[in-house]
Amino acid sequence: MRKLILIMITLLSTPNLVNAQQQPQFTHYMFNTVAVNPAYAGSRGSLYVVAVNRNQWVGIDDAPRTTTISANTPLRNNKMGLGLSIVRDQTGFQNHTSFYVDYSYTVKMKEEHYFSFGVKAGFSQYKIDQEFYDFESVMEDPALNEKLNRWTPNVGAGVYYHTKKWYLGLSTPRLISTDYNKNGDYVALERNHYYVIGGYVFDLTSNTKFKPSFSTKYTKGSPVSAEVSALFLLYEKFWIGGSYRHDDAFGGLFDVKINKQLRVGYAYEYSFSDIRKYTSGSHEIILIYEFKFPTTKYKSPRYF
Repeated sequence: MRKLILIMITLLSTPNLVNAQQQPQFTHYMFNTVAVNPAYAGSRGSLYVVAVNRNQWVGIDDAPRTTTISANTPLRNNKMGLGLSIVRDQTGFQNHTSFYVDYSYTVKMKEEHYFSFGVKAGFSQYKIDQEFYDFESVMEDPALNEKLNRWTPNVGAGVYYHTKKWYLGLSTPRLISTDYNKNGDYVALERNHYYVIGGYVFDLTSNTKFKPSFSTKYTKGSPVSAEVSALFLLYEKFWIGGSYRHDDAFGGLFDVKINKQLRVGYAYEYSFSDIRKYTSGSHEIILIYEFKFPTTKYKSPRYF
């Protein structure tokens, strides 16, 4: 499979062809909002820490593997929020790592209605493994043998409107398109992405809640990625449900609340795209730890 990826990269080295770097996607997107929208930072009224590990397309060598850790917390008077996200994404020889800090400011519109706007700033690293350059065909091709290890700054922005029952957000976590290989014919781009997210919580019974949500992502050069999910919360302890990503995959997830602070979850995705014959699916694990503050503006449980 590494030879297959080498061939793909070689084809992409042809002038005027572009390799657009997409942001990673997660089945648990509804529980890691700050990764794509800085306006979410601090909105829960607590220190909220999330770690996600995703192994995509199991069975295919060099398939994407992504790990992300994020944290966000309110600051002074719950009007300001601060967030941090670290993402490492590896596909074959390509490694992409990002470090970003978020700042948000929240305005209370009316009773239990809040509007937040936020900004994101940080750095991304794009690196090609040394093993790639050890291939004879690469060493003989001057368009490919420059050792890429670039750090580039970027910024993002977003808005987020929420109540205790629903939320809606619009963001672009990368405002600047970056070419990591400016001096070569092989073009490695990180393009700006646009996200629209939303969700609602319905009370079905005293012990059952229903939460549909959606996430839509667009970047130039790639098709629109649209995903919807339907989750049930049972006894304020168990999240269970499924998701659908357009023209790509079905998913199922199950999360359990271990105690008042810790939650653990697992998700599985089955691909029905052209790649389905080569993979048994994708696996994802999530850990969430939440530190409640005495001054939090939310005394009741939060569901997003």
